[in-house]
This record gives sequence, structure tokens and C-alpha cells, in this order.
Amino acid sequence: MPTHLYRISGVDFTQVQGFGALTVLILLSELGLDPTRFPTLKHFTSWLGLCPGSRVTGGKVKSSQTRCVVNRAANAFCMAAQTLCRSHSALGAYYRPMQAKMGAAKAITAAADKLARIFYRLWTSGDTFIDLGVDAYHQRYRERVVNNLKKKAQAFGLELTPISHLTQCVF
Repeated sequence: MPTHLYRISGVDFTQVQGFGALTVLILLSELGLDPTRFPTLKHFTSWLGLCPGSRVTGGKVKSSQTRCVVNRAANAFCMAAQTLCRSHSALGAYYRPMQAKMGAAKAITAAADKLARIFYRLWTSGDTFIDLGVDAYHQRYRERVVNNLKKKAQAFGLELTPISHLTQCVF
């Protein structure tokens, strides 16, 4: 069932976990309907102030902290990211380990950046969002970890082989 926001923008942003009707209304009122104002995704996230900074001097990274930007759209993305802590979606599965690793404030910024990237892709292409779910996210994460372990083992001249079956220990 098409909503008013869908008729206005041509995209159903409320399919993305964390985006409610009010959040989408705030975003569209701040950003407008024309995405050509931002040539690339990097321009968009930089304008929002959600992308990592790049303060480099002498070849060393001095800081990767995000810039302090006063922006209603960025605040809307951050508020949407806060709702992911209890979400049973791939975005929620992304947020929770980030929160455990970096703390809540940095995890909210990272999740808001991911939401902004999803929003921009939907906004420019007009596609529909498909959430693969928590299990698909964990499966892709596991594959990445195993591939990285294989590369590290190969760098040391070792071979990593999976265990074909687990042995049962009886006490």
C-alpha cells in the first residue's frame, strides 16, 4: 500500500529498519527530492558529518574523528540509528558488536553513516530495500573472518583446514 511519502519521493524508505514515517519526513524536508545536489555518496556523508575524518600529517593518521556538524538530517540519521539496538535485522546485527567494541556514541555514528549510505542509494536509484536478516549478516561475517584467517595462515606458511566433525567429550 503506497503511502504519501512513497508518492512524493517514489521510494519507500520506511522499509529500512530504523526509518519511520516521521524520520523520512524530516530527511526529505531537509534534503529535498533532488539527489543531484550531492554528486557522490562520499559527498553526501561528508556533508552530513557522519563519515570518518582524515586528518593526516606527515603520512601519519592523527585523527579519524568525525567532524562536528550542526545538521538536522544528521541528527535524524543518528536518532534512527539508536533504534537499531534491539532490532532483529542485519542493521541491528551490525550495531550491537560495534556498541560492544567502541561504545554507544561511536556505534551510533557508525550505524548512522550506514543508514545514510543506504538512504542515498535508495534516493538516487529508486530501488527497494531488502533486509537479508540477522542470519545472513552473521554468515557473511563468519566468511570474512575465515578468509582473513586463511590469508594470515598463508602469510606464515601454514594451512588452515576446517574440522570435518566435532568429537564428543564425555565426562
